[in-house]
Amino acid sequence: MSQSQSAPKKKRAPAPLRPSSSIVLLSPTNQVLLLHRVKTSRSFAAAHVFPGGNLDAFHDGELPAIDTPEVHQDSAAYRLGAIRECFEETGILLARPKGSSPGTTTMSLVNVPEADRETSRRRVHDNKVRFDEFVDSVGGTPDVEGLMPFTRWITPANVGRRFTTQMYLYMIPDGTAGGGEAREMTIPTPDGGVEHTAALFDDAATWLARAASGDDILFPPQVFLLHLVNRFCPGSSSAPPPADAAAAREHYAAQRRGLVAFLGATPTSSAAHPSSAIPWAEKVMSPQSLFVRGSDSRIVLGLDKPGPELRGSTRGGDYERVVLVKFTGEGPRQVEVRSREDVFREHRAEEEADKDGPKL
Repeated sequence: MSQSQSAPKKKRAPAPLRPSSSIVLLSPTNQVLLLHRVKTSRSFAAAHVFPGGNLDAFHDGELPAIDTPEVHQDSAAYRLGAIRECFEETGILLARPKGSSPGTTTMSLVNVPEADRETSRRRVHDNKVRFDEFVDSVGGTPDVEGLMPFTRWITPANVGRRFTTQMYLYMIPDGTAGGGEAREMTIPTPDGGVEHTAALFDDAATWLARAASGDDILFPPQVFLLHLVNRFCPGSSSAPPPADAAAAREHYAAQRRGLVAFLGATPTSSAAHPSSAIPWAEKVMSPQSLFVRGSDSRIVLGLDKPGPELRGSTRGGDYERVVLVKFTGEGPRQVEVRSREDVFREHRAEEEADKDGPKL
């Protein structure tokens, strides 16, 4: 067989997935925490991200084999890894006192003195002490029950570094609002420039506006989840809380109740698609390019597929919405969540206009 008649090259297999977890962390006033990653980071360089990272068997326990469907399920290891990474990256320890009941709105998080906290962050990061042993030593229990699954994201097959990331929602209980202990626990600090240069709570609407203006870099998963949170926790500029303290607490509590109900409700959309039967707590998103818009050269990403590893399963994402994005040398820009129906209608109109345009 001549070289020109040789068999076509086999399609390269997708890079293996790395299990990871992240937290959409809400303050007592329902602001969202984002971290500004260093420019030299191998993943999401210079972007603003939710706290989280790769799982570590030393701290988090063993996971199912990476080539099995079970690795894409919420589990104790994903939950412990999310809480550990949050502590390493921000200093916020999502742990309740030993013997306390999980899930109570008046629960307070364990307080760790600042000097001990900073030393322990480094020791946990450097694997000098197991995370669960550290939490036990300060009289706490990781509040894994307080984590609520909030979609899973699987990196597209054509990307070199790939992750299967379990996202969680955690609402810092308003029992931590007020008093010295609360201020200690809810003010995040970066990790000394190891992975992040800043850590800040702000309204979801503010983060989205900063990304839209080009001030901050947000990747599609961050924009998508902030978009959902903003529906229920729009921030003080558009939904100011009452001046009365008790009424303000109820204001934020009502926002939280709406968001929690949303996570478990089905159908998730009006579209007649199988993914609408999957609650947000169980959706799996693996963005795929659908087409490039002629009007602004933005890629349209579909979110209904769960990725090659889960092809043929009953898992799925969100059919009703798509994400528009322009990838540049400095990262994603002009990221926007839109209705799939509206974007496809505009696309068909563009195609018809091209057909009816002047011909030479």
